[in-house]
Amino acid sequence: MSASICIIGAGPAGLAVARALRGHGVKYDHFERHSGVGGLWDIDSPGSPMYESAHFISSRTVSGFTGFDMPEDFPDYPDHRRVLAYLQDFADAHHLTDNIQFHTEITSLEEDGEQWRVTTADGVGRTYEAVVVCTGSQWTPLEPRVEGFTGEVRHSVTYRDPDEFRGKRVLVVGGGNSACDIACDAARSAESTTISMRRGYWFIPKHVFGLPSDIVGGKGSFLPKRVERAVLQPLLRLLVGDLTRVGLQKPDHKLFDTHPVLNDQLLHHIRHGDVQPRPGIAEAVGSRVAFTDGTSGEFDLILLATGFRHAVPFAQDLFGDPQHPDELYLSSFSRKHPGLFSVGFIETNSGAYPLFDRQAHLVAGYLAAVAAGDSRAETFRDRIRTDHPDLTGGLEFDTSPRHKGYVDSDAFMAYLKQIGKEFGWTPQATVGSRR
Repeated sequence: MSASICIIGAGPAGLAVARALRGHGVKYDHFERHSGVGGLWDIDSPGSPMYESAHFISSRTVSGFTGFDMPEDFPDYPDHRRVLAYLQDFADAHHLTDNIQFHTEITSLEEDGEQWRVTTADGVGRTYEAVVVCTGSQWTPLEPRVEGFTGEVRHSVTYRDPDEFRGKRVLVVGGGNSACDIACDAARSAESTTISMRRGYWFIPKHVFGLPSDIVGGKGSFLPKRVERAVLQPLLRLLVGDLTRVGLQKPDHKLFDTHPVLNDQLLHHIRHGDVQPRPGIAEAVGSRVAFTDGTSGEFDLILLATGFRHAVPFAQDLFGDPQHPDELYLSSFSRKHPGLFSVGFIETNSGAYPLFDRQAHLVAGYLAAVAAGDSRAETFRDRIRTDHPDLTGGLEFDTSPRHKGYVDSDAFMAYLKQIGKEFGWTPQATVGSRR
């Protein structure tokens, strides 16, 4: 019997979907364009945005898949090689690897009546009743132009190792965790390092009282987000100090309204004079860059750590806005195109893998109900069309493009669990053990 479901992508989200479908007894085909599982966490995969110093932003305690925790001998914040090994173990333990067709790139995805036509790079077309797109959100760089600058300009997706900065005057542009990591790398090898942030951010230490901060302020907290924020903001001011004293801008938003920076080292390097903080770029002429505070500097390299588009190049028309896919119920179920699903296109304020896992089980439960002719499938389809839940957790998220579709992790997970319980689509047990 041929498979009626197609999974595209074998990164963390694709693996979660594959395990969930197996648990629900649903047959599927699985395609991955690279040579192995892991998605962006495989630094050797062409186009991966990974760099040598990259570590998990969330701690291992809150970052594993359900029923398959990260190993206890992992450090609090595992590096990219450990994360890749974890994903490989997960795939092997749940017998997912042998069912993946590697080196198979999808070039087009088209509606074919009530079915879907999936075409691979070799020109072969296959037809499915449903497709789950799990291609990841950090492959297509968002690259603003720096008009007038005559030096080297490139995006962080091209960056791998601090030796690339040796002997250069480096300007890192961006306010995310990757920008801060890379600026710290440059501080150790570049002739000079500057970081340009258009706004102020909240800086959260990776450890508080000796524990990972997402344990102290996240998993260990039972407070509503607004109350938690009221407690944490004054605590952060005590732990981190006045950021304007070292040349950073004061945050123009409340904690959690935009992504905070989870980084200890950038402030260390700024306080030791290894990194010069600057606001946004005003203009550039030749090798000189002027900033909005009136200062300027000479640079050889501008590295744009300015994020990524959530693009789906082979089916962008089906997903809408490339900055963030729209019309996706719970970031997984297409409202416009029955039979089209996705897992992994989500921005949130906590570890992503447990959310991917819960999304995957909900999608798998629905697809199993469709295959069985279960009336719950049509009931749920009505909900997809009409349900617009508040998943902010009481927070007022920033209006920037990055935060379109942003959800509070606790609110999102609670709602997914509620729906799973209501429809009976809870995670199904699958046998998995580490080698």
